[in-house]
Amino acid sequence: MSVIIQGDQLRQIALGQGPVSKASGASPTTVAAFTVTGGEVLITALWLKVTTSITTDSGTVAVNLVPTTGDTQTLVTATDLGTTDTTAGTTVGLDSGTTAASKFLRGGRVNLNAIATTGTINIIGAASVNGAFTINVCWIPLTAGAVLVAA
Repeated sequence: MSVIIQGDQLRQIALGQGPVSKASGASPTTVAAFTVTGGEVLITALWLKVTTSITTDSGTVAVNLVPTTGDTQTLVTATDLGTTDTTAGTTVGLDSGTTAASKFLRGGRVNLNAIATTGTINIIGAASVNGAFTINVCWIPLTAGAVLVAA
């Protein structure tokens, strides 16, 4: 029996381009993770993979978009990943919670479905955050020629 559609093709149909990945580095405060150029993209999925355990109390991580023009947008609200240790190897997804922006959640879902326009997507870590992780996104261009790349 032959396979008509491959796994990577199915992922692209469901989630779009990517995943595009960016390592946070050790003890991230503000890290430019991704750059959007050429217009608007739809970020279909976003998740973290912890590479060094996050163990500091009040070690919060957030994600925002700083557009070239317009207001800064919170894509994922600051979430404490350190009070209860988040160990290396943990996948951190999203939980919509009770606020307008999603929160991080160990396990969690990946579907974000947020529009990002020309600008920079940043990881925002509290001054006390330790550990390290890789942030991953999948995306679809909404404007012809729009692109999202690792910064």
